[in-house]
Amino acid sequence: MKKLLLFTILLGTSFSFFSCEDLDDNPAEPMLIIKFKFDPTQARLNNLGQPTAVAAGHGAQSPIFNTISSHYIELAPNATTQLGTGTILYHAPETTLGGANAIDFSKSKIVAEGESFLEIPLRAIAAGNYQWLRVSLSYQNYQINVRSSGQDYQGTLASFVGFNTYIGTHTIGNAIFQVDGNRAQGYWAFALNNLPYSTSGQAPANATTVPNPIASTSPIPAGSCVVTGQFANPLTITGLEKKNIVLTVSLSTNNSFEWIDLNNDGKYEPSAGENVVDMGLRGLVPSYGN
Repeated sequence: MKKLLLFTILLGTSFSFFSCEDLDDNPAEPMLIIKFKFDPTQARLNNLGQPTAVAAGHGAQSPIFNTISSHYIELAPNATTQLGTGTILYHAPETTLGGANAIDFSKSKIVAEGESFLEIPLRAIAAGNYQWLRVSLSYQNYQINVRSSGQDYQGTLASFVGFNTYIGTHTIGNAIFQVDGNRAQGYWAFALNNLPYSTSGQAPANATTVPNPIASTSPIPAGSCVVTGQFANPLTITGLEKKNIVLTVSLSTNNSFEWIDLNNDGKYEPSAGENVVDMGLRGLVPSYGN
């Protein structure tokens, strides 16, 4: 029913939020509640959803996540369900203010681990059995370690991994980044914690890892960040539920921040010319309960 030409023009209908007034009319309304979890011990996967090690000549670390945002969430009945033809739960606001169609960062919902990202009345979701969850991630904010002149520091990195994002201004602590334009997948900004240093850059195009175990039967567009994961047991929605269902999106942060390690010492040292090559999350495992 819903056809979606992802990341260019939305042809179908995205999910509409219920107002506070709607919810107050029926405070016991059973909801699907979606939350994120960050796991540095979860399997580290490649684009095909297969376990993979850090490439030779590269360094990597498991960042400590502060917050995250998603652009798109979809439930898929099976491995042949094409992207955009499942049950679309969420599609974030987009804009052409910067020229090409892009995610509107100013309207993105950004949450911490365990915080509710989305709440949807279960009766509003198409009844069925769903084997797969697809989540298009758009923004990550996390702590990383860096080295400069032999000294180790901690800093905060803002990583924009959506297909294209329109950014006016964004901040990291007291550091202000005035962009006023579109930025392709891989744009990042960094600031040292408690020190007056900040910088920004762009990772290589299409280098962000986006695990999709069903790539052979249900591919995703190049340059998107639609991470795909399978439920251990299919999620069944009847529309007759009496309790909330909490859907946890566990994301692998296992060595997800990766760079060219020129010094071969496992330390990220941008002052030595070491460049970021990958900021993609390394897998998605969905689970649910009450």
